[in-house]
Amino acid sequence: MARRNKILVPDARRGLDELKAKVAQASRPEDAKFEAAEEVGVPLQKGYNGQLTSEQAGKVGGRLGGSMVRELVKMAQQNLAKK
Repeated sequence: MARRNKILVPDARRGLDELKAKVAQASRPEDAKFEAAEEVGVPLQKGYNGQLTSEQAGKVGGRLGGSMVRELVKMAQQNLAKK
């Protein structure tokens, strides 16, 4: 699968993938979107998913992205509290 998002710090890819798996409670980063889709009731399958509506796709991406941002903010707050 081609990655469309350009990460400004390429070395951060692995850390972001691990965070994605953590927030989706998936064992592997590749499975994170399927776990998120299952949670919000979207019939996401491996391969082509052209039958999904924009709303359904947004539910999956929003669930993952929002959870990742919340976790990153939480990590930053904890880091600031330590200083």
